[in-house]
Amino acid sequence: MSEHSSESTTLDESHPAAEEVQSGSEESAMAQESPKNSAAEIPVTSNGQLEDSHEHSFNRDLKCSLPVGLGLSETKITSRGFDSAKEGVVEAGQFPSKGGRAQQKSGPVLLADEVKNPAMEKLELVRKWSLNTYKCTRQIISEKLGRGSRTVDLELEAQIDILRDNKKKYENILRLAQTLSTQLFQMVHTQRQLGDAFADLSLKSLELHEEFGYNADTQKLLAKNGETLLGAINFFIASVNTLVNKTIEDTLLTVKQYESARIEYDAYRTDLEELNLGPRDANTLPKIEQSQQLFQVHKEKYDKMRNDVSIKLKFLEENKVKVLHNQLVLFHNAIAAYFAGNQKQLEQTLKQFHIKLKTPGADAPSWLEEQ
Repeated sequence: MSEHSSESTTLDESHPAAEEVQSGSEESAMAQESPKNSAAEIPVTSNGQLEDSHEHSFNRDLKCSLPVGLGLSETKITSRGFDSAKEGVVEAGQFPSKGGRAQQKSGPVLLADEVKNPAMEKLELVRKWSLNTYKCTRQIISEKLGRGSRTVDLELEAQIDILRDNKKKYENILRLAQTLSTQLFQMVHTQRQLGDAFADLSLKSLELHEEFGYNADTQKLLAKNGETLLGAINFFIASVNTLVNKTIEDTLLTVKQYESARIEYDAYRTDLEELNLGPRDANTLPKIEQSQQLFQVHKEKYDKMRNDVSIKLKFLEENKVKVLHNQLVLFHNAIAAYFAGNQKQLEQTLKQFHIKLKTPGADAPSWLEEQ
């Protein structure tokens, strides 16, 4: 018994010694760590005193317990209760609030480079527009002053000049035809009233019954033929108006776009020529390359618009000849038949061109609309 008790006493006395040895080894291992890491873990406030807040203590203890090379932002602490199947995850940098709940943020992470600012995009568009407007204005002024060079397609420019001159002449014919239509309408209206007056006197004057009757029939016939001629003239006016104010105007709109593209092309061509005449160094080479790219873009636009104008001028010429041929034949035959008193030929002319006359009073408003 005495031996057993002494033996247990020896074991009890040797156990603390082992703990001291183990703690001593841990202290020596910690002493071997870099002094920089230990110094970096000591927070210092603005007055030089240590900060012993709860959150800092938590960070320091957690950081000491992590393996070397693993940052705090890369860690997640997972805890599972014995009586619950739910698992809680605390993200790095998120600490419990006063209420004891962790503040968690969810949602996609957007990089600053991926965010597009609409205001900056509009500002960039305004800048490009202002620069392009400045270049084009400078080019126009240079051409008017005789200093700048201008790209000219002689054949195409001649066709455009002829088209504009013809448009002015067709507009003059259109105005004269409208005047003739207005005057003829007034004459037909007067003849119709005169025929009604002769017919009324023919009934009331027995001694002049036949004379008034002949004049009444003549005026009514002239009014009828005048209405037929008026229909032919109005059809001529409508066709020429469509040709001048729609077909030709659409072609001239394409011509304006072509001329704008030509000015831009010459403006950027002038810029490139000026840069090529200057020095070539590290500062000017990027500008020359950028100017070459812009010049190529506007050259392609200019070539495309020139091709579009050539095609439209070709189709316009074909359409113009066809339309004016038919309308001029109609106008001539109708006028000739009317003044020759050939009512049959006049009506046949309208049938040839599929012209339908409106019934007098058909467009007049009803008595209900007049109220």
